[in-house]
Amino acid sequence: MTSNKQVKFCGFTQAKDIEQAVNMGVDAIGLVFYPPSPRAVTITQAAELIKAVPAFVSVVALVVNISEHELVELAQTVAFDVIQFHGDETPEQCERLANLVHKRWIKALRINQQTDSVESIEATIDTYAQAGASSILLDAYHKDAYGGTGERFDWSLIPNNASLPIILAGGLTPDNVSPTQQLPIQAFDVSGGIESAKGIKDADKMAAFLGAVR
Repeated sequence: MTSNKQVKFCGFTQAKDIEQAVNMGVDAIGLVFYPPSPRAVTITQAAELIKAVPAFVSVVALVVNISEHELVELAQTVAFDVIQFHGDETPEQCERLANLVHKRWIKALRINQQTDSVESIEATIDTYAQAGASSILLDAYHKDAYGGTGERFDWSLIPNNASLPIILAGGLTPDNVSPTQQLPIQAFDVSGGIESAKGIKDADKMAAFLGAVR
C-alpha cells in the first residue's frame, strides 16, 4: 500500500546530504537556527546549503524563541519557505513574527504524556489554528531540550479531528514508522533516526525511511 503522507528531513549541515535526500524524493528540508543545538547552522552556512534545494522542495527554518530582529535578518539572507516555531512561542507571538516576514508557519508542541490529554492537545491546536498556523507538529516533551531528543510520546494522544494537519515527530526511525500509517497525521518529521552522527545524515537510513513510508 502506498502512502501520500509527506516527509521532512530535519537538521542538515552538509550540502551532499541535502542533495541525496532531494534525489530520494523528500518533500521538505529542515535547517536548525538554534545555536545550542548540535545540528545548528549559521545564516551564512544556510544560504549556501539551500543552493542544493530545487524549487518544489520546501525549506523549513526551525527557530526557538527567536527575536524579531533575528528573524528579519534570517529572512533577508536565507530564502526559506516556512517557519517552524519550536520554542515557547504563544499563538500571538507566532502570528506577529510570521507576519513580520510574510511567511507561512507551523508550531511544534511538546507532548507531555503525564499532563497532556487528547482534549488539551486539541484545544491548544485550535489556538494556533486561529492565529494562522498552516500545520501543527507534535514532538515528545523533554524538560531539558526543545526537540531533537530521539524520544517518542504516546501516539494514542494524537487527536483524530484536529483543526490543523498534524506532523508527527519524536523518535521516528525506518523501523518504527510503518505502524504510524494509520494515525491521523499528514506528515513525518525525522532527524536523529536518519543520522550516522548528529547533523550527519546516513543515505541508507534516509532511503529506508522513505521506503517504509511510501
